[in-house]
Amino acid sequence: MAKNIKLGLLPRVIIAIIVGILAGSFLPESRALLTFNEIFSQFLGFFIPILIVGLVTPSIAEIGSGAGRMLAFTALLAYGSTVVAGFISYFTGATIFPALIEPSTASQLASQNAALTPYFTINIPPLMDVMTALVLSFMLGLGLAYLKGDVLRRASFEMREVVVMTINTVVIPLLPIYIFCIFYNMAASGEVFRVMSVFVKIIAVIFVLHILWLVALYIVAGAIARKNPFRMLTTMLPAYFTALGTQSSAATIPVSIAQAKKMGVSDGVAGFVMPLCATIHLSGSMLKIVACALALMMMQGMEYDFAQIAGFIMMLGITMVAAPGVPGGAIMAALGVLTSMLGFSPADQALMISLYIAMDSFGTACNVTGDGALALIVNRCKNKLM
Repeated sequence: MAKNIKLGLLPRVIIAIIVGILAGSFLPESRALLTFNEIFSQFLGFFIPILIVGLVTPSIAEIGSGAGRMLAFTALLAYGSTVVAGFISYFTGATIFPALIEPSTASQLASQNAALTPYFTINIPPLMDVMTALVLSFMLGLGLAYLKGDVLRRASFEMREVVVMTINTVVIPLLPIYIFCIFYNMAASGEVFRVMSVFVKIIAVIFVLHILWLVALYIVAGAIARKNPFRMLTTMLPAYFTALGTQSSAATIPVSIAQAKKMGVSDGVAGFVMPLCATIHLSGSMLKIVACALALMMMQGMEYDFAQIAGFIMMLGITMVAAPGVPGGAIMAALGVLTSMLGFSPADQALMISLYIAMDSFGTACNVTGDGALALIVNRCKNKLM
């Protein structure tokens, strides 16, 4: 008997994009598909604040529960690396993207959707706005990190299980259909090939950014640890390719710990830093999200300034702590911040998801490989932290 073939999220998204483009190229825009998009968008708007509270709260509680100098130093190092990567992505995009992107490339998509109306829609107002959810998550997470009781802590962990289950059974299965609908209407409106041509350019820039970022990270770590950065980076390549294949930071932890030890990181530091950074160090994901968001804003002629993007980067660095363990976790965790701080519409969110998932493996590999550089730094400074 033939075994059932299970496609991952990336293949399903690619299939959805291709089928959507082909179908939309020969058929007119569909009110039925627009109706599905409207309902699913309403559900996402309702679910995102719940996702933030359900994922960020227990993540902060877990990080804080083992409070100590090494934990604080590692967390600060990981956050700093993630935020710096975001600013590098912003300045690179602000310099290069204007030559690659024609303003208003995707603007007709919005006007076409506005001209077409769904058969019906269902209003599902969120329980709270995104910023309220973020502040509540920080308050609860930090409080639970220092409380001795375990009732709320266990409740937050069970809430996380409910959120992850909802993502895995509802959001992820319907996501390819949602993306199919977006690209179907884009193809029917004649905009899809212009948008896709920009996508290819952006993905190429992001890939180069990933490589340059890892080289820079290991040069800094090598200087601090007094080791050859390129030899250390070569040592971490098995972890890079493992993450590339599994698309999972968690699944790569055994390999990343083993390679960190081969770089000369002590057993204790490797066993502490690598699993922790798999959760909180997301510089590769930050590079992708900032670059993709900036590209989409340029494509549609949306106004932005440095202060706005800076606030977005710093908030995103905290919000993405909830990402590991969830399929496409970083972009799912980022949707709320993209909406509240950058004003992204449901169509913008779908394009962001498509762009992000196309580079998901490379972002995960960049995250995991970068963890080794942080382990080198912590290992060098461990005597001062004890």
